[in-house]
Amino acid sequence: MEKLYKVHSTAIVDDGAQIGAGTTVWHWVHICGGAKIGEKCSFGQNVFVGNNVTIGNNVKVQNNVSIYDNVFIEDDVFCGPSMVFTNVYNPRSAVSRKNEYRDTFVKRGATLGANCTIVCGSTIGEFAFIGAGAVINKDVKPYALMVGVPARQIGWMSEFGERLDLPLSGDAQTICKNTGKKYILNNGVVSKVE
Repeated sequence: MEKLYKVHSTAIVDDGAQIGAGTTVWHWVHICGGAKIGEKCSFGQNVFVGNNVTIGNNVKVQNNVSIYDNVFIEDDVFCGPSMVFTNVYNPRSAVSRKNEYRDTFVKRGATLGANCTIVCGSTIGEFAFIGAGAVINKDVKPYALMVGVPARQIGWMSEFGERLDLPLSGDAQTICKNTGKKYILNNGVVSKVE
């Protein structure tokens, strides 16, 4: 039976891994047998995907990213080069904490910039944008723009990936200059008007 996805000859895909049609697995990638991966994803060079991992459709994982157990990624997420997920909050080499893994959720459309770190137990909201090098150690609101160590919110991003002209709190509305879509800030939460 012909595979409906592409795997480079240097990659390892363990038996049992579920990979959707149109997905591409590049050089020196290792996908464990329990992983569930959607359609039209791309895994760059030297990516690792653990067993208890679910990845949606059209997810782009750039070079040198490890997606450890208990990380759950929805559709249309971008994982920038060398960004980091964790799954143990307080690791020690001499102490086994595999029964203490904390779930991490990355919601639809989020961008995780190059070299950012997502500390386990966090939820990244829909279309949030995590800047390069940021360290996330708490939940992130949908559409939030986060930068720094530890990360702090400095603005809001559109679904197109452009900064929105909205204050951090209060009530306001704006239009994405690239798409013409309207966004509303209400009580510190942004939503797009359909």
